[in-house]
Amino acid sequence: MTALTLPRLFGTDGMRAPFGDYPLDRPTVTALGYHLALRLREESRNSTKPLVVLGGDTRFSTPDLARWLSTGLRAGGATVRYLGMIPTPAIALLTQHHQAQCGIAVSASHNPYLDNGIKLLDPTGMKWDKEAEANLEIRMQDGTPAGLTDDDLPATEAADVQVYLDLLAGSLASDDLDGLKIVLDAANGAASAFAYDAFANHGASVHLLHAQPDGRNINRDCGSTHTESLAAAVREIGADLGIAFDGDGDRALIIDEQGQLRDGDAMLYLWAIDLQRRDRLSPPSIVATSMSNLGLEHSLANHGIDVVRCDVGDRAVVAEMVRGSIVLGGEQSGHLVYSPLATTGDGLLTGLQLAAIVRRGGKPVSRQLASFERFPQLLRNVRVDEKIPFDQLPEVIARADDARDHLRNRGRLVLRYSGTEPLVRIMLEGPDQDELEALADGLAGAFDPTSPSPRVIP
Repeated sequence: MTALTLPRLFGTDGMRAPFGDYPLDRPTVTALGYHLALRLREESRNSTKPLVVLGGDTRFSTPDLARWLSTGLRAGGATVRYLGMIPTPAIALLTQHHQAQCGIAVSASHNPYLDNGIKLLDPTGMKWDKEAEANLEIRMQDGTPAGLTDDDLPATEAADVQVYLDLLAGSLASDDLDGLKIVLDAANGAASAFAYDAFANHGASVHLLHAQPDGRNINRDCGSTHTESLAAAVREIGADLGIAFDGDGDRALIIDEQGQLRDGDAMLYLWAIDLQRRDRLSPPSIVATSMSNLGLEHSLANHGIDVVRCDVGDRAVVAEMVRGSIVLGGEQSGHLVYSPLATTGDGLLTGLQLAAIVRRGGKPVSRQLASFERFPQLLRNVRVDEKIPFDQLPEVIARADDARDHLRNRGRLVLRYSGTEPLVRIMLEGPDQDELEALADGLAGAFDPTSPSPRVIP
């Protein structure tokens, strides 16, 4: 065996790193595939080889990572079904469809093309829990058998793509988008080959942007993290709305008819109100993360709808939805989940549903969102050398208590470490922007002495 030394590999959303750097190097990725296969064989209740479905986004590095994973999986005794370049939610769907023991998505979502990542999905299409990831990391310390050579990836099958297309087609009636003019930004990512037909087949007039992936242009000045060109196109052609996807197609953001970005909070508001009107929101609650704007709670409360908070990450959102039997949840990033249709965020499904909601509303998006109140929100990132628990940092505790005392019932503070970067994230909400800036300066100074001196709170 070739041994490995492994610090924690999995973050908030799987493994993620520059391609070729640890842990996205050949030995580590092959070891991941190998020990995953061994674990699945142990868990299998029959003698057949466990089935793993594998696919990824349009980055140049995705085929190499998939090949390394496949080599390890086969060496460990698993069967691999390769899906090729396909959205992450399609991998989740096909994991269920083929009754596979595991699904693997190779993607770094909204990150630049030099990065990539690996996400593990359970047989229901949901992401692995943290304990399962940690146990797999422990097993990987044994490395892999010496002398493994990379095999060719299995051929893809058109029937797999059709299963996902059928889901998109069946999510709405064929005429539910009739009369809508929509601009789509596919981020040069995994949604590129699917987006146009998904919307045109439901009656929309579609203008498609950034759908020519070359392996290195994914998310580059486009998609859900760079919506400027989409907003300009919406204004230029007089579209009813624009929809931006991310690199692996599991999230979406909308642009209203005026070219204004409307994030996941606004989208949750529209979706929740629509479901309630059609008696499809039972219980009358949605799930949102600790980072969602306080205004979402206030706005939905006016309609008798509760907001249940959870930790950041779509995995936490789905877990809270399951616990409360809640059908709708999501994040500001546009990672929304509607459980009657999917077990994970799906940007294309989300976009289709929001477009249909806009059409049913019969008014421009901006008018449909006129009653959505948003509180001033400030997010400050501070780089740290070590993620020391907050309760071991007296100055941090003192300044956080001071901030909460100042805000009282008028706002809130969320303090957390990033799951993927050496950063502490300071999020403040309240009615006064200057007050938030001053409080953020004080908190930042508790972590970084070079931060600006705290200002006097107005």
